[in-house]
Amino acid sequence: MDVLERLRQEGVEFEVSHHPEAFTAQQLAAVEHVPGRNVAKPVIVQADGEYVVCVLPASRRLNLSAVGDALYADGVELTSEAKLAELFPDCELGAEPPIGVFFGLRTLVDYQLMADEYIVFQAGSHTRSVRMAWSDFERLTDPSYGAISIS
Repeated sequence: MDVLERLRQEGVEFEVSHHPEAFTAQQLAAVEHVPGRNVAKPVIVQADGEYVVCVLPASRRLNLSAVGDALYADGVELTSEAKLAELFPDCELGAEPPIGVFFGLRTLVDYQLMADEYIVFQAGSHTRSVRMAWSDFERLTDPSYGAISIS
């Protein structure tokens, strides 16, 4: 499933950018000339057997203990690359979008990401990204929220 096509189907307004390869969220912030706080970095975890897309600003790190607390989970671990390829078959490894609903996954967003009017994220490719209004992202994903990141 192409992320851009799915966004169009959902009627969401967004801008697409084609840029040099960016393999990390902070690299994406640099090539797009936006603050790291505006780049939505997805980290996929397994929490008590359920895969969850955790979304936080590129400038922060995921706190697995806090994710467990937010999800009321006994065990939380990072997802393997092999499983990521299975969960996101049409995406380049490491360029998964932060929209769990497109892949049948729950989305958990860090409160820090809500501070600005827009977000930027990888659109399934290391050379293509999307910029969209925070309000549209929130409506589309219907996420849960938590204080799941640290500086």
